[in-house]
Amino acid sequence: MIRSLLLGAASAVALVSAASAADLPIEPAPVAVEVPSFSWTGPYLGVQAGYGWGKSKIAGFKGLDPKGALVGGYAGYNFEYNGLLLGVETDFNWSDQDDKINGRVGRLPASVKNEVNWAGATRGRVGFAVGRFVAYGAGGVAYADRKLSVRVGAAGASASKTAVGWTVGGGVETAIADSVVARAEYRYTDYGTDKFKGVKSDLDEHRVLAGVAYKFW
Repeated sequence: MIRSLLLGAASAVALVSAASAADLPIEPAPVAVEVPSFSWTGPYLGVQAGYGWGKSKIAGFKGLDPKGALVGGYAGYNFEYNGLLLGVETDFNWSDQDDKINGRVGRLPASVKNEVNWAGATRGRVGFAVGRFVAYGAGGVAYADRKLSVRVGAAGASASKTAVGWTVGGGVETAIADSVVARAEYRYTDYGTDKFKGVKSDLDEHRVLAGVAYKFW
Protein backbone atom coordinates (compact mmCIF):
# COMPACT_ATOMS: atom_id res chain seq x y z
CA MET A 1 0.00 0.00 0.00
CA ILE A 2 2.71 2.49 1.00
CA ARG A 3 4.78 1.47 -2.00
CA SER A 4 1.89 2.20 -4.34
CA LEU A 5 1.37 5.64 -2.81
CA LEU A 6 5.07 6.50 -3.26
CA LEU A 7 5.05 5.38 -6.90
CA GLY A 8 1.95 7.46 -7.56
CA ALA A 9 3.46 10.57 -5.99
CA ALA A 10 6.67 10.19 -8.02
CA SER A 11 4.65 9.86 -11.23
CA ALA A 12 2.68 13.03 -10.39
CA VAL A 13 5.88 15.01 -9.77
CA ALA A 14 7.32 13.84 -13.07
CA LEU A 15 4.20 14.90 -14.95
CA VAL A 16 4.19 18.35 -13.31
CA SER A 17 7.90 18.86 -14.16
CA ALA A 18 7.36 17.87 -17.79
CA ALA A 19 4.40 20.27 -18.07
CA SER A 20 6.41 23.13 -16.55
CA ALA A 21 9.31 22.53 -18.94
CA ALA A 22 6.90 22.60 -21.87
CA ASP A 23 5.67 26.05 -20.76
CA LEU A 24 9.20 27.62 -20.67
CA PRO A 25 9.79 30.30 -23.39
CA ILE A 26 12.18 29.33 -26.19
CA GLU A 27 14.93 31.92 -26.80
CA PRO A 28 15.47 32.60 -30.52
CA ALA A 29 18.98 32.11 -31.88
CA PRO A 30 20.96 35.40 -32.13
CA VAL A 31 20.87 36.94 -35.59
CA ALA A 32 24.25 37.92 -37.08
CA VAL A 33 24.34 41.64 -37.99
CA GLU A 34 26.36 42.37 -41.10
CA VAL A 35 28.70 45.35 -40.59
CA PRO A 36 29.07 47.37 -43.81
CA SER A 37 32.60 47.43 -45.22
CA PHE A 38 34.49 50.72 -45.58
CA SER A 39 33.99 52.53 -48.90
CA TRP A 40 36.04 55.31 -50.46
CA THR A 41 33.13 56.58 -52.53
CA GLY A 42 32.04 60.13 -51.78
CA PRO A 43 33.23 63.75 -51.51
CA TYR A 44 36.00 64.97 -49.21
CA LEU A 45 37.57 68.23 -48.00
CA GLY A 46 41.05 68.55 -46.52
CA VAL A 47 44.03 70.69 -45.54
CA GLN A 48 47.66 70.10 -46.49
CA ALA A 49 51.18 71.42 -46.06
CA GLY A 50 54.53 70.63 -47.60
CA TYR A 51 57.70 71.81 -49.29
CA GLY A 52 58.51 72.58 -52.91
CA TRP A 53 61.79 73.17 -54.73
CA GLY A 54 62.00 74.43 -58.29
CA LYS A 55 64.42 74.82 -61.17
CA SER A 56 64.21 78.02 -63.18
CA LYS A 57 66.07 79.45 -66.15
CA ILE A 58 66.26 83.23 -66.54
CA ALA A 59 68.31 84.91 -69.26
CA GLY A 60 71.57 86.13 -67.76
CA PHE A 61 71.06 84.49 -64.35
CA LYS A 62 71.87 81.04 -63.00
CA GLY A 63 70.79 79.34 -59.81
CA LEU A 64 67.70 81.48 -59.26
CA ASP A 65 65.55 78.52 -58.17
CA PRO A 66 62.53 79.21 -55.90
CA LYS A 67 61.95 76.90 -52.95
CA GLY A 68 59.96 77.03 -49.73
CA ALA A 69 56.84 75.93 -47.83
CA LEU A 70 53.28 75.51 -49.09
CA VAL A 71 50.06 75.50 -47.06
CA GLY A 72 46.58 75.05 -48.49
CA GLY A 73 43.49 72.96 -48.94
CA TYR A 74 42.01 70.41 -51.32
CA ALA A 75 38.61 69.00 -52.25
CA GLY A 76 37.49 66.14 -54.44
CA TYR A 77 35.24 63.18 -55.11
CA ASN A 78 36.11 59.48 -55.24
CA PHE A 79 34.26 56.53 -56.75
CA GLU A 80 35.33 53.03 -55.73
CA TYR A 81 34.29 49.80 -57.43
CA ASN A 82 35.81 46.43 -56.53
CA GLY A 83 39.00 48.07 -55.28
CA LEU A 84 39.42 50.39 -58.28
CA LEU A 85 39.34 54.06 -57.27
CA LEU A 86 38.59 56.86 -59.73
CA GLY A 87 38.38 60.48 -58.69
CA VAL A 88 38.86 64.15 -59.43
CA GLU A 89 40.49 66.70 -57.12
CA THR A 90 41.44 70.37 -57.01
CA ASP A 91 43.73 72.18 -54.58
CA PHE A 92 44.96 75.69 -53.84
CA ASN A 93 48.05 76.60 -51.80
CA TRP A 94 49.73 79.68 -50.44
CA SER A 95 53.46 79.55 -51.22
CA ASP A 96 56.57 81.28 -49.89
CA GLN A 97 58.83 79.71 -52.54
CA ASP A 98 61.45 82.18 -53.65
CA ASP A 99 65.12 82.69 -54.44
CA LYS A 100 67.19 85.85 -54.61
CA ILE A 101 70.55 86.87 -56.05
CA ASN A 102 72.33 89.96 -54.77
CA GLY A 103 75.10 91.71 -56.67
CA ARG A 104 76.21 95.04 -58.04
CA VAL A 105 75.71 96.95 -61.25
CA GLY A 106 78.69 99.27 -61.37
CA ARG A 107 78.77 100.89 -57.95
CA LEU A 108 75.07 100.30 -57.27
CA PRO A 109 73.72 97.36 -55.27
CA ALA A 110 71.42 95.15 -57.32
CA SER A 111 69.17 92.13 -56.76
CA VAL A 112 66.96 89.78 -58.75
CA LYS A 113 64.17 87.78 -57.04
CA ASN A 114 62.16 84.86 -58.38
CA GLU A 115 58.92 84.06 -56.48
CA VAL A 116 55.91 81.71 -56.47
CA ASN A 117 53.13 83.33 -54.42
CA TRP A 118 50.38 80.75 -54.83
CA ALA A 119 49.89 77.48 -56.70
CA GLY A 120 47.05 75.11 -57.48
CA ALA A 121 46.05 72.16 -59.66
CA THR A 122 43.05 70.22 -60.92
CA ARG A 123 43.82 66.53 -61.36
CA GLY A 124 42.27 63.19 -62.15
CA ARG A 125 43.11 60.30 -59.81
CA VAL A 126 43.37 56.54 -60.35
CA GLY A 127 44.12 54.23 -57.45
CA PHE A 128 43.87 50.75 -55.97
CA ALA A 129 42.08 50.36 -52.64
CA VAL A 130 42.55 47.58 -50.10
CA GLY A 131 40.18 48.18 -47.22
CA ARG A 132 41.20 51.44 -45.58
CA PHE A 133 44.39 51.88 -47.64
CA VAL A 134 44.79 53.43 -51.11
CA ALA A 135 47.77 53.89 -53.41
CA TYR A 136 47.09 56.32 -56.25
CA GLY A 137 48.50 58.24 -59.18
CA ALA A 138 47.27 61.67 -60.29
CA GLY A 139 47.77 64.09 -63.15
CA GLY A 140 46.26 67.20 -64.65
CA VAL A 141 46.63 70.94 -65.16
CA ALA A 142 48.62 73.17 -62.78
CA TYR A 143 48.68 76.94 -62.32
CA ALA A 144 50.73 79.35 -60.21
CA ASP A 145 51.36 83.03 -59.64
CA ARG A 146 54.99 83.75 -60.60
CA LYS A 147 56.79 87.05 -60.00
CA LEU A 148 60.18 88.38 -61.08
CA SER A 149 61.59 91.49 -59.40
CA VAL A 150 64.73 93.46 -60.30
CA ARG A 151 66.23 96.28 -58.23
CA VAL A 152 69.26 98.44 -59.05
CA GLY A 153 70.01 101.03 -56.43
CA ALA A 154 66.77 102.82 -55.57
CA ALA A 155 65.08 101.87 -58.85
CA GLY A 156 63.14 98.66 -59.23
CA ALA A 157 60.67 96.86 -61.48
CA SER A 158 58.62 93.70 -61.20
CA ALA A 159 56.25 91.61 -63.29
CA SER A 160 53.80 88.83 -62.46
CA LYS A 161 52.30 86.05 -64.56
CA THR A 162 49.77 83.28 -63.97
CA ALA A 163 51.79 80.36 -65.28
CA VAL A 164 49.86 77.32 -66.55
CA GLY A 165 51.38 73.88 -67.04
CA TRP A 166 50.95 70.20 -66.24
CA THR A 167 51.52 68.04 -63.19
CA VAL A 168 51.87 64.33 -62.35
CA GLY A 169 52.44 62.51 -59.10
CA GLY A 170 51.27 59.86 -56.70
CA GLY A 171 50.74 59.05 -53.07
CA VAL A 172 49.13 56.91 -50.42
CA GLU A 173 46.08 57.45 -48.22
CA THR A 174 44.77 55.66 -45.14
CA ALA A 175 41.48 56.06 -43.30
CA ILE A 176 42.39 56.62 -39.65
CA ALA A 177 38.66 56.82 -38.82
CA ASP A 178 35.45 56.26 -40.80
CA SER A 179 35.41 59.92 -41.86
CA VAL A 180 39.07 60.99 -41.47
CA VAL A 181 41.69 60.24 -44.15
CA ALA A 182 45.42 61.02 -43.92
CA ARG A 183 47.71 61.18 -46.96
CA ALA A 184 51.26 61.71 -48.18
CA GLU A 185 52.17 62.45 -51.79
CA TYR A 186 54.85 63.56 -54.25
CA ARG A 187 54.18 65.81 -57.24
CA TYR A 188 56.19 67.03 -60.25
CA THR A 189 55.03 70.13 -62.12
CA ASP A 190 56.20 71.87 -65.29
CA TYR A 191 54.88 75.43 -65.60
CA GLY A 192 56.44 76.07 -69.01
CA THR A 193 58.02 79.36 -70.13
CA ASP A 194 56.60 82.86 -69.70
CA LYS A 195 57.74 86.39 -70.55
CA PHE A 196 58.16 88.96 -67.81
CA LYS A 197 58.43 92.34 -69.54
CA GLY A 198 60.44 90.74 -72.31
CA VAL A 199 62.52 88.47 -70.07
CA LYS A 200 61.86 84.78 -70.61
CA SER A 201 61.78 82.41 -67.65
CA ASP A 202 60.67 78.82 -67.22
CA LEU A 203 59.98 76.81 -64.04
CA ASP A 204 59.60 73.18 -63.08
CA GLU A 205 59.02 72.02 -59.53
CA HIS A 206 59.17 69.02 -57.20
CA ARG A 207 56.89 68.92 -54.19
CA VAL A 208 56.10 66.72 -51.18
CA LEU A 209 52.87 67.18 -49.23
CA ALA A 210 51.04 65.71 -46.26
CA GLY A 211 47.34 66.22 -45.63
CA VAL A 212 44.27 65.19 -43.66
CA ALA A 213 40.71 65.26 -44.98
CA TYR A 214 37.14 64.78 -43.80
CA LYS A 215 35.28 62.23 -45.95
CA PHE A 216 31.54 62.80 -46.24
CA TRP A 217 29.04 59.90 -46.52
